[in-house]
Amino acid sequence: MTEWARKIAEGDARALARAATGIENRDPQALDLLQELRPRVGRAIVAGITGAPGAGKSTLVDAVAREIRRQGRTAGIIAVDPTSRRTGGAILGDRIRMLDHHADPGIFIRSMATRGTSGGLAQATADMAALLDAAGKDYVLIETVGVGQDEVEIADIAQVTVVVLVPGMGDDVQALKAGIMEIADVFVINKSDLPGAERTAIEVQAMLGLAQGETKPPVIHTIALDGTGIPALLHFISFFRRS
Repeated sequence: MTEWARKIAEGDARALARAATGIENRDPQALDLLQELRPRVGRAIVAGITGAPGAGKSTLVDAVAREIRRQGRTAGIIAVDPTSRRTGGAILGDRIRMLDHHADPGIFIRSMATRGTSGGLAQATADMAALLDAAGKDYVLIETVGVGQDEVEIADIAQVTVVVLVPGMGDDVQALKAGIMEIADVFVINKSDLPGAERTAIEVQAMLGLAQGETKPPVIHTIALDGTGIPALLHFISFFRRS
């Protein structure tokens, strides 16, 4: 094992950050490094967090990361953001909410730009998830950019896909009858302290009732700001990974 790979396997944050930059930029040395680390891939639980803009995905990921740490586990967070037309980098959006985690060695956060990739995911996202897995993270959380129904590529990367909705979506829930609704392993009604939460859950369950198959995704109510429902969500994420 090369020195670079050894450092990542031992949890060296600087070596991991350098590798993450190289993978995003498709640097040949970083890609060779990832191949060297492949035997270590397959231990982490990889969860995709997707849904419409404004659903509170960043706050939800932040809350899930806190619960992971409360349980004594580690997490890598990949936040896929729109690409800046000026710099080509990621527009960080609500990532400011995760700043509290930067001092925590048990959490590694990386923002990635979509770089025009359809479906809201950069080509390098799968490799980034594999890198964090190889680095020994117990969970890898991938927060997608939030482009709506077309954002289904996450299901090809994540072992568990969480679709986040909010009360008051109304006809928007019906509009999601295909695509993003079909990839969900777990539905989350976030901001469930707002009026209309139960109605949104009923609409989702009604749509699920029309789908073929015996197993229906659970619908969980959360309030990410105060942690309500987050332990239950993490439980289901872990359950679907085990199954």
